[in-house]
Amino acid sequence: MLRLEHVSAAYGRIRALTDLSLEVPDGKIVALLGANGAGKSSTLKVVTGLLRPTAGAVTFDGHDLTRRPAEAIVPLGISMAPEGRQVFTQLTVAENLRMGAYSRRDAAGVRRDLEWVLSLFPRLRERYGQEAGTLSGGEQQMLAIGRALMARPRLLLLDEPSLGLAPLVVREIFATIRQVNAEGMSVLLVEQNANLALQVAHHAYILETGRLVLSGPAGELRQNPDVKRAYLGG
Repeated sequence: MLRLEHVSAAYGRIRALTDLSLEVPDGKIVALLGANGAGKSSTLKVVTGLLRPTAGAVTFDGHDLTRRPAEAIVPLGISMAPEGRQVFTQLTVAENLRMGAYSRRDAAGVRRDLEWVLSLFPRLRERYGQEAGTLSGGEQQMLAIGRALMARPRLLLLDEPSLGLAPLVVREIFATIRQVNAEGMSVLLVEQNANLALQVAHHAYILETGRLVLSGPAGELRQNPDVKRAYLGG
């Protein structure tokens, strides 16, 4: 479904990614792991058109994304819940969710998906008319994911969904990730909590300073001594 082939990218003279190749198969959860500065968020920015590769190719379902602008990528079936949530704080929960469907023209489908998102996150139904800036951190994360889901993507990108959240909220969010995947949605998950990510993912890639250093089935990586030592506290 999604494939990056020998992708390099930079912020000016600062190299962010070097010769990175990875793929997200249809219907799978793929985790992208690594320390701060490893290039995880930069990978998502390359996929969404927010960072232009300096080399390599990005394709999604046969479409070349390498030079495609960000606004042309969402309609192809990719949406992202960004790091730090970035909800529209002065808009209500309802308005934020509708913003997620801005590129859609199927009004009946949008109404169905709104009900679906509210069923995934009942707390958003309770806060439906409330300004997003008044929500807790966990509720804002639910809103950010719900807003991304309102685009009805085939591939959902999640950037650090557990960051700064209480364990109970994290469990709820990861249960939702499993649920949307069970319904057929592919997921590319960037997550510093490697143990949690490897529990939910089918496959994982590990980056260090913008380079791929290890990849494989998530269950195998959880048993890898180097991964245990570096990322799982083993």
